[in-house]
Amino acid sequence: MRSRRPRLLTDAGRSPINEHTNTPSKRDGRPRTRASVPPTPRRPHQAHAQAPRRLGTVGDQLLRLASRLTDRDREILRLVHHHRCFTTHQLTGIFFDSHDRAEHRLRQLAQERALDRFRPRLGLGEGTAPYHYVLGPAGAAVLAAEQGIELRRLDPPYRRDQPLQIAQGAALMAWWPERKCHDHWGHVVRPDGYGRWREDGREIDFFIEYDRATEPLDRLAGKLYDYHELAIVSKIATPVLFWLPTPAREAAARPALQAGARWHEVRFMVATACAALGRGPAENAWLPLGQTHPRRRLIELGDAIG
Repeated sequence: MRSRRPRLLTDAGRSPINEHTNTPSKRDGRPRTRASVPPTPRRPHQAHAQAPRRLGTVGDQLLRLASRLTDRDREILRLVHHHRCFTTHQLTGIFFDSHDRAEHRLRQLAQERALDRFRPRLGLGEGTAPYHYVLGPAGAAVLAAEQGIELRRLDPPYRRDQPLQIAQGAALMAWWPERKCHDHWGHVVRPDGYGRWREDGREIDFFIEYDRATEPLDRLAGKLYDYHELAIVSKIATPVLFWLPTPAREAAARPALQAGARWHEVRFMVATACAALGRGPAENAWLPLGQTHPRRRLIELGDAIG
């Protein structure tokens, strides 16, 4: 094993041996004084003024953020954007294999302003609410850049006042993405998502179908037969919501869905929304079948039967 070389100089710049060491003289036995080793001169400390760190333009900052985002990060941003709000526990169950890893990564995304987070106030003695995450300004800009559109054209629109609205009593309490829905119900229905929304002390469960205008209308309407079969088996009348891209597609889809909505045993809500209206899924975007107005908020669909 290699021996460590002795350190010659201390932090003060002197030898670790005393400057004056009394050692017996070989000639007369009297102590003699060994000349001290002159200290190594130290360079005077010069405070180098560091140039202020340049953050660059907003575009530069977004490019740096985009380069650090993983595929999972982008999926989180898209999901939170479309469904407004998720708690730490919900995002952990969907995207992570441990709560600690989820907290660490979500905190980083919040620090980058890709997400915003807050804790709703609970009543006295109710403990502490988990963090709720919504889309942050940087995350919204990244999603807009992905689509090659201006921020104001995001669908659904990005709103900075969203955390305040959710903190006042509205939140997505549960969300199952497409893959989890397929694992659970795939032998009967294949929704794009299943969720539970809470607002003003009320809750509503729902299935959602994202239509991209790529399949025939009769196939779109045929999905209602599958949902009817599920309702019969489960004895639960869960609303089925169709999110359509344009007013023309919604106008064409509604008669087809109405023709396919032939219930025999279990009646459930069916409603449509148009992304071009610029309203979020929790807002007054939904028009139940059999009605022409008004459009209803998501939580109000539980009070209407289509």
